[in-house]
Amino acid sequence: MTTTTNDAVREITLEVSDQEFTFKLDPQVVTKYFNSTTQANKVAPANNLLVNTVLQDQRASLKPFLVNPVTVMELAGALLEEYAPSLDVIVKKSSSTLIA
Repeated sequence: MTTTTNDAVREITLEVSDQEFTFKLDPQVVTKYFNSTTQANKVAPANNLLVNTVLQDQRASLKPFLVNPVTVMELAGALLEEYAPSLDVIVKKSSSTLIA
């Protein structure tokens, strides 16, 4: 997996079964994906994210991998995980305890 950063647009390359696929992601594309997912609709938005962001000349080679919904979710998950910024987030516990 490789990543190229250009401010808001990031190119991320995933290797799947000895084939490389490069995706172009930006905040608008990722926001659209998150806004389109619902409790009952997760695979179609993930499929759309993959199909709409992969380089056009690689789209036909990617499609056979998108037949299995688990593969779709795995690929979209890997793509989003790589896109996410690296942050150190710590949840602090409250020092006071709740009294019932």
